[in-house]
Amino acid sequence: MNKQKLLALSILTAVVVWMAIPREQNLVQNDSADRSSSSLRIEISPEGLSGSEDPGAFVVRAKRISPESYVRQIRVRGRTQAFRHVEVRAEEAGRIVREPVERGSRVKEGDVLCEVAIDNRQVNLSEALSRLEQAEFEYLAALDLQERGLQSDVIVAQLKATLESSKAAVARAKLAIEKTQIVAPFDGIVETRAVELGDLLNIGSVCASVLDDTPMLLIGLVPEQEVRGLNVGASVTGQLLTGEIVQGIVSYIARAADAVSRSYRIEIEVDERYRDLRAGITVELLVDSENISAYRIPPSALTLDDNGQVGVKVLNPQNTVEFFNVEIAGDETNQLEPGIWITGLSGNITLITVGQEIVFPGQTVDANFDWDS
Repeated sequence: MNKQKLLALSILTAVVVWMAIPREQNLVQNDSADRSSSSLRIEISPEGLSGSEDPGAFVVRAKRISPESYVRQIRVRGRTQAFRHVEVRAEEAGRIVREPVERGSRVKEGDVLCEVAIDNRQVNLSEALSRLEQAEFEYLAALDLQERGLQSDVIVAQLKATLESSKAAVARAKLAIEKTQIVAPFDGIVETRAVELGDLLNIGSVCASVLDDTPMLLIGLVPEQEVRGLNVGASVTGQLLTGEIVQGIVSYIARAADAVSRSYRIEIEVDERYRDLRAGITVELLVDSENISAYRIPPSALTLDDNGQVGVKVLNPQNTVEFFNVEIAGDETNQLEPGIWITGLSGNITLITVGQEIVFPGQTVDANFDWDS
């Protein structure tokens, strides 16, 4: 019986010893892990330099950035439009007796677009000239009699009025003949031709339309919250749907907003070298606005805070991480070195460009470069 108790006691002792060995190893491993985590550190390395040689450290990259002068640009959707486009109408009725100018022809101011038959207008002029000659003779004779006291002042005044009326009739007859030729009011291109040879024109009927494309205009609508920063004479860059880039300056800013969109119309005159532009083409405009102080940063440096606000993480002189909300002022489409312009910061900053997601505001980190004040 004593042998059985002794055997059982030996087995129990062996089991206890076997169970105690793994637990001791786990404690050693946990203790090693705690020491490893307690020695974990975060280093900041300047952009372009290699990180820490310590494989247990999280490495982030940073870059010192200074504010620069930046011209804010307003992006506007617009279109091309001719400087002026008018319909030339007939001022005298009649039949077209001359082949009208072809569509697409470039004309000068005063060139004949359509010609109406003179008909009886020349006869009317001849009659008016005859009456004018008679009125002049009668008026001169009355003056001679008046000097000799043989003609009253009333008769002389009546004959003078008849003379002036005859002169007016001659002027009207000449003007009617001149208006039989419908001419271009300015230099431009004949866009439409409304009549053909032999058509009958009434007063007010359209002969043709003339488009003035020098200069061509770029038209856009600017939102009311951005129009304050615009000025006449500001530089504008426009990109057509075809990819063509055009340059111009702001020539007009409306004082009253559009009743529907609550936006303000702007007009941009393009340079002379863009004479081949056509009216009605969609264009995206970048209009220079106010000059501000901003920071150019890589787009990847942006991050979000707990409230979802956009910002960046920087290091202060005590190597403590800070978060600042920023506003995006513009961007650059440089494929070699893309960047965005932000505001909301002041002075020189040390921007965390890579690894900003693993550090938190208020956390102190080690930096391997001195702070430039």
